[in-house]
Amino acid sequence: MDWDLRAAVPFLEELRSWCYNPRSSHLAKSLSPAMQSVALCNRETMSPTVMQRNPNLDLKQFIRDIPDFPKPGILFRDITPLLGNTEAFRETIARMADPFREQKIDSLVAAEARGFIFAAPLALELGAAFVPVRKPGKLPHDKHSFSYALEYGSDTLEMHKDGVVKGQRVLVVDDLLATGGTVEACCKLLSNIEVEIVGCLFCIELSGLNGRSRLAPHQVVSLLKY
Repeated sequence: MDWDLRAAVPFLEELRSWCYNPRSSHLAKSLSPAMQSVALCNRETMSPTVMQRNPNLDLKQFIRDIPDFPKPGILFRDITPLLGNTEAFRETIARMADPFREQKIDSLVAAEARGFIFAAPLALELGAAFVPVRKPGKLPHDKHSFSYALEYGSDTLEMHKDGVVKGQRVLVVDDLLATGGTVEACCKLLSNIEVEIVGCLFCIELSGLNGRSRLAPHQVVSLLKY
């Protein structure tokens, strides 16, 4: 019998997608419970950090302090040395993912631009979708939008309507928690869509600015605190 392997490609691609995110795949309706268990086991072993952890690595040594930037009196926490070190960045993503590995996250949502740096690899690590939130005029398809007040004026965030759907479990991600205004706006945008916000996750938290109070009652998790 002659086999046309091309005919199997769509199924294999869908199976691969299901292994990474079984909650969002159409295959969930067609695979037997035993097959689903096998796929979930494979999904766990596909995590890129499973065999490459370094629990003793001090990640703060990769954060560079820049005084008087972007203006006098500000101490800037520069993450570029961390991003530039493969081992440190890998361990950062793994540690940020750890509290949510069993939380059945459907989607990770992050606002541009530095939130994308952490949310995209975290989505792969957690087997979830990544949904970008952007400024007006950046997204081409039908959008949800949310406008919020700033100290001097206002701003607006937008997200594609097919990015997340009602009832999904969503994790909001950003690089830094300072005053919390941007992530608070993301949470309000998501609340209008009636999703379940599992938590708000940050690489760095500036504790003295008490940004987490603005994100209540949502769970707030940060990896490095200053």
